[in-house]
Amino acid sequence: MTPEKQRAHDEARARARELAAEFDAKGDTLGWFDALYRESQGDIDLVPWADLEPNRFFKGWADKNQLSARGRDALVVGCGLGDDARFLHDLGFNVTAFDISAAAIDWAKKLHEDTSIEFVAADLFDPPEAWLQAFDFVLEIYTIQPLPLEMRSRVIDSIASFVKPSGELLVVCRGREDDERPDQLPWPLSRRELSRFGENGLEQGEFEEIWDEEDEQKRFIIRYRRPAANAAGSDS
Repeated sequence: MTPEKQRAHDEARARARELAAEFDAKGDTLGWFDALYRESQGDIDLVPWADLEPNRFFKGWADKNQLSARGRDALVVGCGLGDDARFLHDLGFNVTAFDISAAAIDWAKKLHEDTSIEFVAADLFDPPEAWLQAFDFVLEIYTIQPLPLEMRSRVIDSIASFVKPSGELLVVCRGREDDERPDQLPWPLSRRELSRFGENGLEQGEFEEIWDEEDEQKRFIIRYRRPAANAAGSDS
């Protein structure tokens, strides 16, 4: 990343933190996402997580593991402008992608109007009932980490609920040690926090830790699977 690009990225991230604090002070913890997209007015550089290409850690994982669609249904959590959804679509998945920001969804629809991706404005905490344990492959990249720490367990519970029996979940996030206290948004995740996916009936597969030289921050890439026998209500 060039110095100019890095400066613009840092400014966009600082503005995101300002908006998050402003909305939190008003008691609207999640409203800043839509505000940021609307404020950007179509300028990608003002959305700190928008790259117009799939997440590089996810793409590297997919290439290495030869991710195959086989006609499966995929759900992208917190899809933003839809770059990861587009990557899954191009692999052959039947893709549903959602975001709490209606502005982001409108933008994503325009960017990917040549695809069959179903973009939906939806609340992670109040999703369509038809989505529960309905997807073969669920992708979660950076959605957990910008949400307040007190919501973390609830966020993980909601994401886990989308994975169908025999389905998979891939999580890509900033990582931290269990005894390390995060100091600012985005809040990295610890292994202890991620273990809550197991409490939701998902079995952890490979757990990859990568050091991101560009961001000087570790990344976790974790694959989970819901056992075939662990259908709705079977683990109660």
